[in-house]
Amino acid sequence: MRRAPVVTMLFTLALGACNADNTLVVGTAPAAPENLAAYYYAGAVYITWDLGAAWNGESFRVYGRRTTDQNYAFVAEVTSCAGGSCEYEDLNVVAGQSYEFYVSAVDAQSGVETATANSVQVDVPVPSPPPVPTQVAVTALDNTNYIHWSTASRTASDFSFYRVYLAASDGTDYLLGETDSEGFLDRLATNGVTLQYYVTAVNTVGDESAASALAAGTPRPDYHGEYLDNYYDQPALSGFRFQADETTDPIVSGTSSSRHFRLQVDSTGWWLAPGPGTGIYPVGYATTALKCGVGADASCVDVTQAPTSGYTTQNLSLDPQTSYVLRVVGDDNQNHYGVIRVDLLGYDQAGNALMIFDWAYQLQAGNPDLTSGR
Repeated sequence: MRRAPVVTMLFTLALGACNADNTLVVGTAPAAPENLAAYYYAGAVYITWDLGAAWNGESFRVYGRRTTDQNYAFVAEVTSCAGGSCEYEDLNVVAGQSYEFYVSAVDAQSGVETATANSVQVDVPVPSPPPVPTQVAVTALDNTNYIHWSTASRTASDFSFYRVYLAASDGTDYLLGETDSEGFLDRLATNGVTLQYYVTAVNTVGDESAASALAAGTPRPDYHGEYLDNYYDQPALSGFRFQADETTDPIVSGTSSSRHFRLQVDSTGWWLAPGPGTGIYPVGYATTALKCGVGADASCVDVTQAPTSGYTTQNLSLDPQTSYVLRVVGDDNQNHYGVIRVDLLGYDQAGNALMIFDWAYQLQAGNPDLTSGR
């Protein structure tokens, strides 16, 4: 799209300009901006260009118009660029309209302008955000909350990512981060403090959905709600060792010789990988809780006794709401039994796989009773 009337005007300006005392100042036309482009995102149009090869510190003027208008109007002056490239964000645009822009370099002394060889057109769409995220829930962990939700927003063909917000008690909303996974770890949460969250979905042109329903979580210190990272994503945080004291961190490196097991996730599934000296009972138990204590619902199902034989050293496929029994070598170099119950298999905001689980450990060597001790 050439702008013949504008180019003619700029040619006239290039002949010279008058200073404050009406003395004619003849200036050299500055180098024209190059590689003009523009795009729409999140309610704004971004105009970009590169410095001309002979640029000599001149500033730039951005001109624009609606494609239905006859004349261009001055939009803004840009005086600084970074790395040889320049950008201007125009927020004064209306949905459903088309706009045309060009940029000129301006000689500060003479006022002579040299425009880009072409203009660029941008269509501003009517916002059409993805569906609001649903089934937002929080799993409370130790000094961490794990926010997760359904894949309902992905039904939009132009879905791009999610934004996770903290709804603070003072009425202020804070953006915690963005993710293209249906899960987010808030590692800034504090034990004993209830926090509320909501999630929005964003499409490829930055249109953001309305907020999801609020979901709350209260982190707490416990051997419930442990989480473990995938060995292939975060090897240093993928190993686990049963502990006799919950004040001792059970998370170890996935390469540590002291690990009782580690989490491995690959294209074939989620795997419980035994460490040195560890045996895994090859059958998982569908359970409703790690332990059915006093006052538990009559329908509560747990694993009360560990099998005393039949263990394997092969990796075992994992499923949620399932308990797995392990025979491990304790700090006393004797065999102990432990059990983990998988609560959730998911992903964090970086797309890294993780497992959230509860665990129990029998302190007495050789005792298969999993309802006493730790």
